[in-house]
Amino acid sequence: MIRVLIVEDDPMVAEIDKKYVEDVPQLTVVGICNNGKDALEVLKKNKVDLIILDVYMPKLNGIELLKELRKININSDVIMVTAADETKSLNEILNLGVIDYLIKPFEYQRFLGALNKFLEKYTLINTNYKFKQSDIDILIANKGKDNSGNIKKGLNEKTLDMIRECIKANNNKLYTSEEIAEKVGLSRVTIRRYMNYMMEIKEINSEIDYQTGGRPSIKYKCYI
Repeated sequence: MIRVLIVEDDPMVAEIDKKYVEDVPQLTVVGICNNGKDALEVLKKNKVDLIILDVYMPKLNGIELLKELRKININSDVIMVTAADETKSLNEILNLGVIDYLIKPFEYQRFLGALNKFLEKYTLINTNYKFKQSDIDILIANKGKDNSGNIKKGLNEKTLDMIRECIKANNNKLYTSEEIAEKVGLSRVTIRRYMNYMMEIKEINSEIDYQTGGRPSIKYKCYI
């Protein structure tokens, strides 16, 4: 499982974050810290893949914690969460290498989009894959969901329909992105972008297959 630490001083917000994270089958919350100092000690002793990090906290705030982590070469990915009146720190936060930045109060779908952005990066980096320039461009750009309800920018409606038909052809089958890519003639990086979008709009579900004989693989199944 992919390990997530929540660092949030508001217990109610922390529980909401935990529920949202655990809606994604690949992720597991390994702890909740209510201040930056405790989080630093936890992170020194435990491997964590993703940190959901509030900016304003007692003892050591989110920016200070992130600086300390980078100094000691702890490079866990970070989704930063903050109140709207703290956005003056945005440039400093982005320069510290956060994967996404959420302003409270945020919607569930926006939070899920941030998690999917992390998952796309994590999956690509942790597979033996020779990148093309187009793959790198997709990974770095990773544009957000269009809140108007239209298809996400950078995706194509006809391609989306083609992938839907491929998955719906056998609703009981679990597909890897590699299998779908082979069937429709697209790269697996492109397929993962569409899979993440379809998860955001709750058309598909995903689960991890640990019985592959090597690195676990993510498999997808259609809801509709």
